Amino acid sequence: MNIRCVLVALLVLSTPAFATDGLGLAAANPVGFWLIALGAALLVVEVALPNYGVAGLGGIVSCVIGAIILTNADVPVPLMIGLGLVSALLLIVLLGRALKTRPRQPVSGDAALLGSVATVTELQAGNHHHGWVRLEGERWQVACATSLRTGQAVRVIARKGLLLEVAPADSQGA
Repeated sequence: MNIRCVLVALLVLSTPAFATDGLGLAAANPVGFWLIALGAALLVVEVALPNYGVAGLGGIVSCVIGAIILTNADVPVPLMIGLGLVSALLLIVLLGRALKTRPRQPVSGDAALLGSVATVTELQAGNHHHGWVRLEGERWQVACATSLRTGQAVRVIARKGLLLEVAPADSQGA
């Protein structure tokens, strides 16, 4: 949105002529309108910035303070309460959407493999430190510093190409 349009809109909202002709509030304090306009702008900015409610909270506070300043101009109390509730509802919706985008557990790639537990299905002939497991529907070759046995649960600690380094699942060092 063009910044000039926003500035013109704020200027129009703050002029006593607009208050007299548009809202019938001849004695209204323009600071109240400025604060409400600033609050609305902060709520709009909240959508574009990843600040998790800081600008939105400032917008609600600004709207409420602007409404309190306008109480001397006989602005209806239900209008002020409605403005505050709508602003709070908007902030709650925006925070809910922002929290849905927070980082989640990895579901693919190396990060998803690390820490996974699998069962040894087969050992390499003559070598009890190498074998195979089934993990996420795939057959992986594994290597372990300790001896492996068929049916043993192992935890993935690293991946090197197509080879997974594992440790016994009951050990804590990973």
